[in-house]
Amino acid sequence: MFRSFVLLLTAATVLPAQNGGPSALRFSGEFALRYEDRIGINFQPGADRNYLLLRSRLAAEWRAAPWLTFSAMAQDARVPLYGEDAPAPLRDTLDLQEAYADFFAGRERGFSARVGRHMARYGESRLIGAPQWLNVARTYDAVSLRYRTPGVQWEILHLSVVPVLPTVFNRPNLNDRIWGTYNVFENWIRGGEVEIYVLRHDQNRRGGFALPGGRHVNLFGTRVVSPLPSGLRLEIETVGQTGSEGGKPHRAHAWFSGLSRRIPGRVPVDLASEYKYASGTDDPGGARSGTFDQLYPANHDKFGRADLFGWRNIHNLRGQVNVHPARGLVLTVMYNNSWLASPRDALYAGPGRPITRAPLGDAGRHLGHEADFYASFKRGRLQLGAGVAKLFAGEYLRRTIPGANNRFFYVLQTLSF
Repeated sequence: MFRSFVLLLTAATVLPAQNGGPSALRFSGEFALRYEDRIGINFQPGADRNYLLLRSRLAAEWRAAPWLTFSAMAQDARVPLYGEDAPAPLRDTLDLQEAYADFFAGRERGFSARVGRHMARYGESRLIGAPQWLNVARTYDAVSLRYRTPGVQWEILHLSVVPVLPTVFNRPNLNDRIWGTYNVFENWIRGGEVEIYVLRHDQNRRGGFALPGGRHVNLFGTRVVSPLPSGLRLEIETVGQTGSEGGKPHRAHAWFSGLSRRIPGRVPVDLASEYKYASGTDDPGGARSGTFDQLYPANHDKFGRADLFGWRNIHNLRGQVNVHPARGLVLTVMYNNSWLASPRDALYAGPGRPITRAPLGDAGRHLGHEADFYASFKRGRLQLGAGVAKLFAGEYLRRTIPGANNRFFYVLQTLSF
């Protein structure tokens, strides 16, 4: 498949376009390098590691006709010196990251569609996203059909997460899929927007859900973004879930609310505060599942820079200050305070996997405080960055994982062309 697509794009350089002129073929690429030093990986005492992440991308886009565009991206992600036990999110030798066709892309009215493998993103990526911070960014085999009217986009979608197979070609897996409708209304709020979605997540054993009966979750959600007086910006997202998980009835919900404001001046400052909640299961041995299914988010930065927690069984408060002292330079200070929603349910990592559990609910709820400081500089196609994050363990972590310690440091460089 990949070879055929490359041959197709190569042929585009000599084939005329439908209107008789030369075909429009564009290439782009990226080289990203990041050094990480982590203490207490997965909260395990003594699990310390430092490593270098390398990612290279080469993309091509061919506008075959005014109504048809083909796109493809090859990606190679490696972790030199890590060893053969490097996890899949860190490494994936040369593979097909994207290969899709756009029909009537950019139309302001009428139908359009995208078919193929691509890095999909919806809303603020709290449920469906392609986390670029991961060395191997998530991608999907997908079909999306859209219909636009002035100020409104109606969309029907079907997404299947592509499992990462580090040493072989990443094959489709339709046993793990999200389908439904995701609609955006731009004219309901002046200067803002409203998103309304109804989705279904189906996952069975082959898709990675080990319990009998699989996972079959219905999501009903709304996201609202609205400007407020005094330069404030409000964002709210709420999600309810029904269905079944592991043969049990599933009832769960989640909430996000955020308030932000830019303070202009000689040195502009951005202020932001957030509260996030996702339900947990009150009685893991009971007859009902209540742990929120976070789907496939881009969770980076949403619960702290160290990316320790996911949007499952959690309360989280976050405050952030961005200072812009010079063109292209941003200095950021972030604070997170997190605790469990249900003390008997597990603590979940960023990808959604359980880390630890107190079955009797006697270890408290408080996970801890995280302090983050990082800086980024962007000039043209070059981006540089560095940062440090430290989690100060709360009662729950001290009692369930004695000796747990977590500190994260990184330096990065990204060059686009």
